[in-house]
Amino acid sequence: MFTYSGWNAAAYLAEEVRDPGRNVPRALALGTLAVIGIYVLLNALYLYVLPVGELAKVQGSVLDVIADRLLGIRAGDVMGVVSIISIAASISAMTFAGPRVYYAMARDGLFFKSAASIHPRYQTPAVSILAQAAWSAVLVLSGGASSLTNYTGFAVVLFAGVAVAALFVLRQREPHAPRPFKAWGYPLAPAVFTLASFAIVANAAWTDLIKPLVSGGAWGPSAAGIVIIAAGIPVYLWMNARSKSSTTVGA
Repeated sequence: MFTYSGWNAAAYLAEEVRDPGRNVPRALALGTLAVIGIYVLLNALYLYVLPVGELAKVQGSVLDVIADRLLGIRAGDVMGVVSIISIAASISAMTFAGPRVYYAMARDGLFFKSAASIHPRYQTPAVSILAQAAWSAVLVLSGGASSLTNYTGFAVVLFAGVAVAALFVLRQREPHAPRPFKAWGYPLAPAVFTLASFAIVANAAWTDLIKPLVSGGAWGPSAAGIVIIAAGIPVYLWMNARSKSSTTVGA
């Protein structure tokens, strides 16, 4: 899930997009098709170069091994540079998208007010960007690439499922709200996505947290994600209560 996520990031910037009712759905559709195409083609290339059995035994970067087989030993170094560039591009995209979540939460009174501040010159959520940079640095220093991928992948699946499940809630709560575009295949497609996401989350919770607790084994990477997200629940309840209290006093 972590590997082919990112297509939904355009939704985080909807307020800053011209004609969002037209351009955000277009960006989501094109992004989805692009990610699917690249992901399928890369896997086809991997299987063309190496049998499944050999792929399972690869230690380290699969891309480097594939490049070595196709183009020679020095190609692995070149692909390493390509990987670094692609990671830098991903960081750039997430620098745009991620802080907008902090900004929106702060604007709704569910996060620290400073996160909703806008830089007077660049018109960006500067405090939110710094907050994300700081948290990212903590994550990078706390674990290896594999652990971080599992940790963040768990959160991606969980919140993607919650976001799509919210579609059903909004359809019931606000049946007459303007909807410039429709969810194709509704209600079957979002229902399947939601159920699949929650099944993946439940499996990760059982494998990395519940089963180790029962058997006395070590927690898996997803357990850290579960604990951190769960720790945010009382913070959310406190901030939500504080926000409602301040609104009542202001009224």
